[in-house]
Amino acid sequence: MKIGDKVRFLNDVGGGVIKGFKDKGTAWVEDESGFDFPVPLHELVVIETDDYNIEKKGSATDSKRAENLIAGTVKIEEPSLEVRGRDNLNVFLGFVPENSRQLQTTDFESYLINDSNYYLYYTYQNELDGAWQLRSHGLLEPNSKLLIEKFDKIRLNELEQVAIQLIPFKHATGYNLKPAVSVELKIDVVKFYKLHAFKDTEFFVESALLYDVVKDDVSVDPVVIDPVSIEEAIAFQKKIDAPIKKSIRRRKEKNSILEVDLHIHELLDTTQGMSNKDILEYQLKEFHKVMEENKSNKGQRIVFIHGKGDGVLRKSLADEIRKKYKKCISQDASFKEYGFGATMVTIR
Repeated sequence: MKIGDKVRFLNDVGGGVIKGFKDKGTAWVEDESGFDFPVPLHELVVIETDDYNIEKKGSATDSKRAENLIAGTVKIEEPSLEVRGRDNLNVFLGFVPENSRQLQTTDFESYLINDSNYYLYYTYQNELDGAWQLRSHGLLEPNSKLLIEKFDKIRLNELEQVAIQLIPFKHATGYNLKPAVSVELKIDVVKFYKLHAFKDTEFFVESALLYDVVKDDVSVDPVVIDPVSIEEAIAFQKKIDAPIKKSIRRRKEKNSILEVDLHIHELLDTTQGMSNKDILEYQLKEFHKVMEENKSNKGQRIVFIHGKGDGVLRKSLADEIRKKYKKCISQDASFKEYGFGATMVTIR
C-alpha cells in the first residue's frame, strides 16, 4: 500500500484514501468527511492502486497461462500507464520472510520486481546437480512485482545458484527494442539466517533481501569482470580474509600443522535467527571444506578446534571422519596446547 491508494474497510462500512503511515502496520486513512484516523493494514483492502504491492489479476504465475501467452492465445489487457523516467530496464529478485522474528523456522516468499515501463516474459530456474530446473515462468507487467514462489528452509539450499531470463516488450505502443536478458545469480543462503541482511526497500512494507538482475539496461553478470572490478574484488576479498585468519592459523613445526577454529563466533559475525542445528550444520560445512581442500596433501596434520562444550560438535566430527575419511587418522590434539577441546586429523 502507498500514499494515495483508495481503500475500503474489511471490518466496517466505507473506506477512504491513504494519507500516510503511522508505522509499518498502520496507515492514516482520510474518510469522506476529510478526517484522518489510524487503521491497521490488515483491516484494509486496496480498490485502486498503481503500486507494486498488489498482485494483478493478469499476472501469469501458472505454466498453462504462460504457454498460452507465448502461443498468443491470451490477450494482454489495455497497456498500463507508463511512468516517466522508467524506460530503462530495472529488475530485481526479492526475498521476504513471512515472519522476520523467527528466521530459523519461517517460510519465505520470492518476488520478481519490474521497475520499468516494459512487459517482461520471464523464466526463473535453479541449478541442482549439474542440471537446471524450472521454478516459475510467466508474464510480469510494467511497474509491478509478482510473487513467483513460496518455499521453506528445507528447500533453501536449492537457491545457491539461480538464473533469470527476460524478454522485454511493450503492448500497443512503439518502443525501443531491448535485448533478451539471461542472468545467473549466486544466492548467499547464510543471509537468510541474518536479520540485518533484510533491509527496508521501496517495494515492500516488510524488510526484504534484494538482488539486482538488471540495472539501467545493464544485466548483472558475475562472469564478465572488467579490470577495475577485479581490483575492487581483490580489495574486498582482503577484508573478508581478515577475520578468517583468526580461525585458520598456520605455524611451522617439524611438519606443518593447519589449525582451524570451528567456534561459530569465529566463522560468522552473528548467529541471530539460527537454531543449534543450523549452527552445527554450518560448522560441519566448514570442516568438510577444509578436508576437501587438503585431502590430497598426504601427511598434512589439521587441528580442528571445537571446544569442550557439551561434546556434540566433537562427536559429529568423529562420525564424519569415520564415515567419509576412513583412511585419515584422528586423535585428540595436544592436551598441553588445546586441552580437551581439539581433534587432530592426519591426511593419509
